[in-house]
Amino acid sequence: MRRRQFLTLLGGAAAAWPVAARAQQSNGAKRLGILIGGSENDQFRVSYKEVLEALAQLGWMEGRNLRVDLRVVGSNDPALIRPHAEGLVRSGPDVIYAAPATSVQLLQALTSSIPIVFVQNADPVQAGTVQSLAHPGGNMTGFVSFEPSMNSKLLQLLKEIAPQMTRVAVMQTEATRMARADSDFAAVAEAGKSLSVTPIALLVHDDDADMERALVGFAREPNGGLILPPDAAITKRRELLARLAIKLRVPSIATLRQFVEAGCLMYYEAAVFDPHRMAAYLDRILRGAKPGELPVVTPDKFNLVINLRTATALGLTIPPSLFALADEVIEQ
Repeated sequence: MRRRQFLTLLGGAAAAWPVAARAQQSNGAKRLGILIGGSENDQFRVSYKEVLEALAQLGWMEGRNLRVDLRVVGSNDPALIRPHAEGLVRSGPDVIYAAPATSVQLLQALTSSIPIVFVQNADPVQAGTVQSLAHPGGNMTGFVSFEPSMNSKLLQLLKEIAPQMTRVAVMQTEATRMARADSDFAAVAEAGKSLSVTPIALLVHDDDADMERALVGFAREPNGGLILPPDAAITKRRELLARLAIKLRVPSIATLRQFVEAGCLMYYEAAVFDPHRMAAYLDRILRGAKPGELPVVTPDKFNLVINLRTATALGLTIPPSLFALADEVIEQ
């Protein structure tokens, strides 16, 4: 398979791009655009290959009846993603597969006509991407891998394994907080009322030193815990944060398995994204379905993994209820 990645900054009048580009198509092949932001370790980085394989099983063969314009940015910085989003819209594909939320929001500002199927953590209704989950309307639909309400579950799990916790930090970069409309912190704050836990917004820069400074400052007071909602910049620092959390004796819970493998206490997240479901949506749109009539798919299966070595290092005992709930208990 051929892959093309465009690194040149692109400009121009976005509104005229789709019409002009589609007028140039004459071979009958459908055009699929793929825009992937996020870090090297982001869960979205590898799924596009499986999506293409699943599309082939549905009869869409690249080089025959499907042309693929692939753009993998390797960053969640809007300034770096923007030229790729502009170039993709200019090329006028029949449908775009986009991830994560930053990529989706940039595309939304550029086109209201090209169908877009997304995979993201942000709440698409709250972000204004779709009108509702059941009836998206407009030109977008897709898959949500993390709902804001899951943050309340993160707090509940953390409180269960660390009942002495009275404070919890929610660490995010400002870009992610804005992209998710502050929904993560709001969900933790609401859940904290019934658990007697005070939430603290720990906003950090995309920088090792700043994240370390923030966590060290938070840990100066006792009985704290740490929640790490989805954030590409923080994912890159998972080993640093896991090491610091143990050193500072702060129980932590994250939303990617890589965190618990790096040494965080727990991981809780929706089951791994199924590329076949994405391929099925793309197939339907390529055959004429309207994205606004396809419901947004939310998580229905979840995984809980606990790091036993970290629990021991923090002097915590895993309650039988959590042992029963956990899909896996690791020691590494």
